[in-house]
Amino acid sequence: MNVAELARRLKTTSNELLEKLPGLGFDIGKRAIKVDDRIAMKIMEAWRVQAKKEWEQRKLSEIRGGSAGGEGVEKTGGTIKIPAVITVRELASVMALPINKLLATLMKNGVLVSMNERIDFDTASIIGEELGFTVEADDVTKEDDAVNVVSQEKLKGILTDETSVKATRPPVIVVMGHVDHGKTKILDAIRKTDVVATESGGITQHIGAYQVHKNGRLITFIDTPGHEAFTAMRSRGARVADIAILVVAADDGVQPQTKEAIKIIQDAKIPFVVAINKIDKPEADIEKAKSDLSALGLLPEDWGGNVVCVPVSAKEGTGIEDLLETLLLIADLNAESIMSDPDRAAIGTIIESHISKGEGRVATILVQAGTLKAGDNLCSGSDFCGKVRALKDYKGEDIKDAAPGTPVKIIGLKFAPEVGSILEACGDIKELNRDFKQHRLNAQKDFSVFSANQEESGGNFKTINLIIKADVLGSLEAIIESLAKLETPEIKIKIISKGLGIITEADVLKAEAAGAELIGFKVKPAGTVASLARDKKVDIKLYEVIYHLLEAIQEKMKIIKSQEVTQKLVGKLKVVKVFHKESRSMIVGGPVVEGGLIPTDTAIVVRGTEPITVGKVTRLECFRKAVEHVVEGQECGLTFEGKPLIEEGDVIEFYQEEKKG
Repeated sequence: MNVAELARRLKTTSNELLEKLPGLGFDIGKRAIKVDDRIAMKIMEAWRVQAKKEWEQRKLSEIRGGSAGGEGVEKTGGTIKIPAVITVRELASVMALPINKLLATLMKNGVLVSMNERIDFDTASIIGEELGFTVEADDVTKEDDAVNVVSQEKLKGILTDETSVKATRPPVIVVMGHVDHGKTKILDAIRKTDVVATESGGITQHIGAYQVHKNGRLITFIDTPGHEAFTAMRSRGARVADIAILVVAADDGVQPQTKEAIKIIQDAKIPFVVAINKIDKPEADIEKAKSDLSALGLLPEDWGGNVVCVPVSAKEGTGIEDLLETLLLIADLNAESIMSDPDRAAIGTIIESHISKGEGRVATILVQAGTLKAGDNLCSGSDFCGKVRALKDYKGEDIKDAAPGTPVKIIGLKFAPEVGSILEACGDIKELNRDFKQHRLNAQKDFSVFSANQEESGGNFKTINLIIKADVLGSLEAIIESLAKLETPEIKIKIISKGLGIITEADVLKAEAAGAELIGFKVKPAGTVASLARDKKVDIKLYEVIYHLLEAIQEKMKIIKSQEVTQKLVGKLKVVKVFHKESRSMIVGGPVVEGGLIPTDTAIVVRGTEPITVGKVTRLECFRKAVEHVVEGQECGLTFEGKPLIEEGDVIEFYQEEKKG
């Protein structure tokens, strides 16, 4: 098993896993890539036991409002190593600081983020230094899939190889901007099609790739979603593009996703043109849109800058020809970088991946070098993906080959490759000296059998268990990324299983076993699944628009939060006598030294200042009679259910649950 896969199953990072393994008795080396499957199972069990111990310590600490170890012990400084990008949660873990303290420090410095959001090295470095840490860059890659990182580097090397024979290819244009600013409408006007009508709620929810002819030349367009949920997909679109179109609505100006798109474009270091859309609207203000751009350092050409702005109306078709002419002009100015070798083995990036009812597992690839042909064997890293059975262009028509710069749908894959991964024609598989990891398919289908069966052993938080099925991999990724942002310290969202395709009976049975809700995004249950779900009392919720799904989960979290309980200390008893001890219980007695006692589900045994164990008190007795309440100053006996660790001199603290709100 890959270390990256093991880390995913344990819901941690590869770096953290390798750092903690020696402490659990597994020293596999800090640079290990693989681990024996039998050892992996032992690691997962040891990890679960350790997690349970840490949780017990946290619970004791949190209930008592004190510090019982674990997160309560903070580092006072020192040197830490972090990658180029890190989540706030991971940074808190590296610093051994409470997440709330780190969030407060970030907020004080004007950085408003959630615990699951990523921050860059510079930001983390500034915050770390303020908290007394010396922050150094980690030279170990943060990517879970190291194989794909190698593939990315290989592709980069091929595209920049000056010794290969190169020919001009169609420029690849990515369309980016804020939600509902008209990106897809602009493409509609270019292609004279009606893609918007096929998208739920009028919002593009996965990447589409298209080609158009202009002045006898081909131009490839990639349409990326603009809704906040699809950040990763927009980044992916910019990574494979030569030129970007930044769409800004003339009646709305620069908005949050506009700023994010600008950052992505600038990070990708690609030329771009601004399309100021919706100029047909009465409230349109082109100069206001230009002013907004100028405030961000993007000075329009007619204002003395170098940013080309083209006013357009996708609805009326105004300015579309000017936009295309501008794109071809920019392509000509950057002609040296828009070339590739058409004669080598094909290589390109997956921009969409899904399971089709009639075609099986299919993927859309943007060929970036070489010519992809029907019959080619394809590999992704060290995985054999299958043989190209058929190729279809963006119009759905069969083609025999695809040259560089061409988006094409591949039919005949053994599994749906990850969006953003690199696929390469790999010759005769009999001659390949590769380790074809066929178990990856099972991992994609089941996400983690171990995680599905491993229930949280407790915690002072509630968990929403979900099983998610979606139509395409890009949407599935976006849903999971968005759900992670909804998590709070009190409410966690646990993805029991994820996958592509229709909801099956196996999904229902898995949901029943895990107490999970089944979510279908643009997919429906198979024939008898609905009746089985009714019998098993499993909720199936179907969605067509991602933010409807997120709103439903947020509503569920509000309901859970309204039912939250807190633990209130009601009394203490000092143990002066141990009467009886069994394997899972004890009978002890002593005086009530504080408050009043009642039978309770939460009783903590304290020795000195340290909590020893937690259990519950099922019976109170005074003068050999059962009572429901004992006041301060009285003596009583009690039955304690839990680990039989109580000794004379210990103090038992009684806690009672109280609902919030």
